[in-house]
Amino acid sequence: MTGVPRGRVLVIAGSDSGGGAGIQADIKAVMALGGYAATAITALTAQNTVGVHGVLPVPPHFVRQQINAVLDDIGADAVKTGMLGSAEVVQAVAAALRRRGSPIPLVVDPVMVAKGGARLLDDPAVAALRCDLLPLAALLTPNVPEAEALTGLTIADHAAARRAAQALLDLGAAAVLLKGGHLDGAVVQDILATSAGLEVIESPRVDTRHTHGTGCTLASAVAAGLAQGMTLSDAVRRGAAYVHAAILAAPGFGAGHGPLGHGVTVEPARLASVPARG
Repeated sequence: MTGVPRGRVLVIAGSDSGGGAGIQADIKAVMALGGYAATAITALTAQNTVGVHGVLPVPPHFVRQQINAVLDDIGADAVKTGMLGSAEVVQAVAAALRRRGSPIPLVVDPVMVAKGGARLLDDPAVAALRCDLLPLAALLTPNVPEAEALTGLTIADHAAARRAAQALLDLGAAAVLLKGGHLDGAVVQDILATSAGLEVIESPRVDTRHTHGTGCTLASAVAAGLAQGMTLSDAVRRGAAYVHAAILAAPGFGAGHGPLGHGVTVEPARLASVPARG
């Protein structure tokens, strides 16, 4: 809308009681990058750095009511989805977004398994995600196991990751950011695939157990950039730089996969230190 500042991100995801991932990480990331975060909560979790100890789903109709309440009043310049949990919630989210007159850039983080190993998306929900939500996505942000689940391919190296990124594009998303953290190497390579080709965003690997919420954080950081009017490539590069800085700033909490230090800022010089190569 004319005269309305950009930077509003509606996050549709589950709550993490430990504060390291999910809605809590999403809000922290969007705010750290200068955006405004609104939420539609899909599930409550009893969760800490060791694992997920319980999940309480939110009924699909109430998820949709939250989405409509935000979009009908505050509005959004981008939408980001995380943990959705069930096919019914996936379908409710897709229906709520489709009813909008003009499309809002949608970043889909296909959260399937928690860092501690708990499965967060069953097979019918994966099928609904593939059929109902991916065609609406401006960007899909899977990690390697999620990309394997969505494509049926085995991704053992960076060459296979490039092929999988193209296969994910063929599922209907406008762009794909296949995160390379699960692959070996001193440098993490994230592959950004669009109809124009492939771009590789590199960042040094940090040897740490404090990586809880990195996927949520990256997707929300990119959504914030898109909401602020950045190009997709610039939003991804800033997001990658922010996540790297937040890992380095991790407070060291918990006995398991600890949270990031979301309060960091990303200087322009750090953006230049994350090269993009075709």
